[in-house]
Amino acid sequence: MATLLIALAVMSTGLYAGMMLIFLTGIMPALARLTDEQFVATARRINEYVPRPVFLLVFLAEVAFPAAALFVPVDGRTDTQRWLVLAGLVCAVLNHLVTVVGNVPLNNALAAGSPAGRSDGETRAAFETRWNRFHLVRTLLAVAAFALLVAAAV
Repeated sequence: MATLLIALAVMSTGLYAGMMLIFLTGIMPALARLTDEQFVATARRINEYVPRPVFLLVFLAEVAFPAAALFVPVDGRTDTQRWLVLAGLVCAVLNHLVTVVGNVPLNNALAAGSPAGRSDGETRAAFETRWNRFHLVRTLLAVAAFALLVAAAV
């Protein structure tokens, strides 16, 4: 059971970290090349389609499996492995905190539409730089969680 849980923890954090990294290195740089009108419309569509069941499953699994792997008793687990799993879990929880406190409110503000008199350029300016900063932090946390859990598994 413990081996399965650590494998699921590695897999779920790896999937999540990979998605975060693709957004950081591919999707957001591609969106940066769009006009303001195209950027705002595309970012709104992405924010409508990303939080679907598969994403939510991976999002929740990124915390649930490391937590389960940490709390299921394992004979022969070293203190180092236990600390690595704990550190991976902490990174995953911090990732979620950044997402919920930073990125989601920006996504919600973008979805609400531009206030009267605000151009797409102003809407984009209020969103893009802040969202990208939060996203960089959560990507680094997700990649760290993955690396720590891989280290704990080997």
